Amino acid sequence: MRQDMSLSLSSIRGWLCVSIAAPSLEAAASLAAANEALADCFEIRLDAFAAPPDAAALLALSRLPLLMTNRPAWEGGMRGQEEDGRLGLLMAAARGGAALVDIELRTPAERRQELAAVCRAAGSRLLVSWHDFAGTPSQEELGQVLAAMREAGADMGKIVTTAHCRDHVLQVLDLYRQAGDFPLVAFCMGRMGAVSRVAAPALGAPLTYAAPVGGEATAPGQLDASRMRAVLEALAL
Repeated sequence: MRQDMSLSLSSIRGWLCVSIAAPSLEAAASLAAANEALADCFEIRLDAFAAPPDAAALLALSRLPLLMTNRPAWEGGMRGQEEDGRLGLLMAAARGGAALVDIELRTPAERRQELAAVCRAAGSRLLVSWHDFAGTPSQEELGQVLAAMREAGADMGKIVTTAHCRDHVLQVLDLYRQAGDFPLVAFCMGRMGAVSRVAAPALGAPLTYAAPVGGEATAPGQLDASRMRAVLEALAL
């Protein structure tokens, strides 16, 4: 099933993105079917597959828009991969019609640009992401990351840190003020950061992430899709 490439960025507002990390296409398809009524889109963690999946089969996982992510081990990925193969899967997904493709800001610039060109030609949107699994940098450093995403030509940015205190959460949420009209997803991992996942849509995030009901969380502090949907509906977000 080819994804709906007519989606504009302005139509992606406060979506609940359910993150699926499964070892096989069959397991991923089962989780997608079980969570389709709760999700607005699915993130497919390609690095979770035991073997590289077929690109065409990936796009048939759901009728909902798909965000393809293939994390390297150096940024929280679930298995080691050679860069050519890792990026090749993302390019194949873009050419096949994935609605969004995630690439890490720390990926060498020439490889990011190569993927960006494929996304532009195919009509996929490029999400440039950055994670800190140990803590939360200073406000100045976070601002520099945001600026680098803009310079990288991202259609959407994603900045995720780990919160150890209230100030960490406030520093990250302040990025929405700095971002202006740039589509940004920013929140904190960990127990302390859980509130930022809920606050993100209210502050203008295109997406917020949840774990699938019946599946594993892909990051610390991730609520399952049922709980997250209930919270968002209660807050009318």
